[in-house]
Amino acid sequence: MDVARRWAATLADTKGVSLPQEQLEEFLLGVAQDAVRTDPDHEPARLRFSKLYSASPIGIALADSDGKIVEANTALGKLLGCRPSALRGRDIPGLGSAEHDVARLRNGLSQLMTLGQQTQQERLLLDHSEEGTLWVDVTLTDLPGDRPGSAYPVLMVADANEIHLLQERLLHQNVHDALTGLPNSAAFGNALETALAGSGSDQVALVYLDVDGFKVINDGLGAGVGDQVLRGVANKLKSVFTGRYNGSVARLSGDGFAVLLRGEFTSPQVIALVEQALDELVEPIYLGGHGIGVSASAGIVVRPVADGGPEDLLRAAEIALHRAKEAGKAQWMLFDPELDARDRGRYQLGAVIAGALENGEFSLIYQPTVKLAAPDQLAAVNAGLRWTHPEKGELDAAEFYPLAQITGMTIPLGRWLLAESLAATARWRNRFGDAAPDVCVRLPKRLAIDPDLVLMVKEQLDRHSLPAQALRLCTDRESVFDPRGEVLDSFAVLADLGAQLVLTISGSADLELIPRHALPVRHVILSGAVIDALADGENEADVRHLCQLVTRAKELKLRIGAEGVRSHEQAERLRRHGVLAARGSFVADSATGDEVDELIERHAH
Repeated sequence: MDVARRWAATLADTKGVSLPQEQLEEFLLGVAQDAVRTDPDHEPARLRFSKLYSASPIGIALADSDGKIVEANTALGKLLGCRPSALRGRDIPGLGSAEHDVARLRNGLSQLMTLGQQTQQERLLLDHSEEGTLWVDVTLTDLPGDRPGSAYPVLMVADANEIHLLQERLLHQNVHDALTGLPNSAAFGNALETALAGSGSDQVALVYLDVDGFKVINDGLGAGVGDQVLRGVANKLKSVFTGRYNGSVARLSGDGFAVLLRGEFTSPQVIALVEQALDELVEPIYLGGHGIGVSASAGIVVRPVADGGPEDLLRAAEIALHRAKEAGKAQWMLFDPELDARDRGRYQLGAVIAGALENGEFSLIYQPTVKLAAPDQLAAVNAGLRWTHPEKGELDAAEFYPLAQITGMTIPLGRWLLAESLAATARWRNRFGDAAPDVCVRLPKRLAIDPDLVLMVKEQLDRHSLPAQALRLCTDRESVFDPRGEVLDSFAVLADLGAQLVLTISGSADLELIPRHALPVRHVILSGAVIDALADGENEADVRHLCQLVTRAKELKLRIGAEGVRSHEQAERLRRHGVLAARGSFVADSATGDEVDELIERHAH
């Protein structure tokens, strides 16, 4: 009662308190009585907290108002590899491993004590007495003290080492290639954006590399050997580029790698590194008793950092690599903006082939083949394609067939050529009868290897009611032996139907393919150097070579012709040495549909 009266008097004198002293005495007495009644419950609560504190799997440290540890539980001692008593007297921030860990604990403690802000689940490194460092999740909070308004810091620590290392491992796997350990395409994309960020006078270089013929290694020696070869390639590339101009190497996909450089350098300096890398790759590595060396093609682009974005750089490197492969592989190619501008024009042309075919911009162009013993008689008419472009004018097959190959339009163009050629042949036969020449269609490689070639030919012959003998199909050795198709089988069936098969040859090696593989060929066409050698005269060695070819062709019961004949004198020399027919500018470079009709009519009479 005396205590209540004393506190009531004190509070009554406090500025702002409006209650009378008697009422305050009554109020505080009630508070005291309540405290007496509830006091017995404090001991069980204290015991529960003590047991929880001691048995908790989470490390707990109780500190004083200055942040010094006054008590630590067993779990915290075990977590940090020491006795709990050894932690007494240490500052909470001092448990941090590195300076930034100490700073984070100090900042969290300051916010807790001055602002009452709790730091929840902050991951950092603490020192372990034996194992060095340990990743943990810490929580800083406070507990009320004995005096009203007082509070003391409490540090709670949970082991996060295993989960952190797992997360780091998963993160590493997400941005690194599992086979080589190099950064993957996603990581490389981020690195490229970082390299191009900001300004300055630095140069950036991007190098794309593809291993040439890797499929041969993979299929021939097995995927396991192929994987080891790729690891070897990765190691050699790292040894050349890592540490040079902030160089980094990545594996993009399959046998494709990329190198990124940034710094002060010139194109020749980058080229020198690329050449060093290509030389390193050629040096064999020995796997399973096999000394395996590889070649690679490289596309290089070098430019100022501020000159364009990642897309432009990637596109330039791809174009340079493609050009290196087209040039024969096992070499590098530096991106050339002027050449790229020309290529863009070509690719734009290739992109509209389908629309041009649908819009009727293609037409047949012919080249007559005459009998050299009787030049007024047609032996055959060779049919080809011409594109009348609305802006670029007339384009020959050599200008658009390579583009059609890239865009997948070779088959549609080949179908159209075959259909229109046989339609013209049917028209000639109706008009000129037996005097109508055969039509010869040179098959683009993609059409020659197409598994539906026989069906295509048969459909068009039937459609125009033509015998198969009216059609000559011309191809070359590359198409005949292309591994992607069953050309030999297709030609055998076409020969059985009666179609005349023609092989373009340039020498004895090509000619001997016919008996060696039992090719159902009836005509051979000499092309290239063997014909050009007789353009201006007769060299003894050249004539001997030609005569050997003619003699061998006769032994094989083949009819032999020539293409690319430029003059009547050249035609006469070929005739004297046994060539039966020829085509070229000595007759006509080309003829349109109407012109060839007139030519056939003239020859027919």
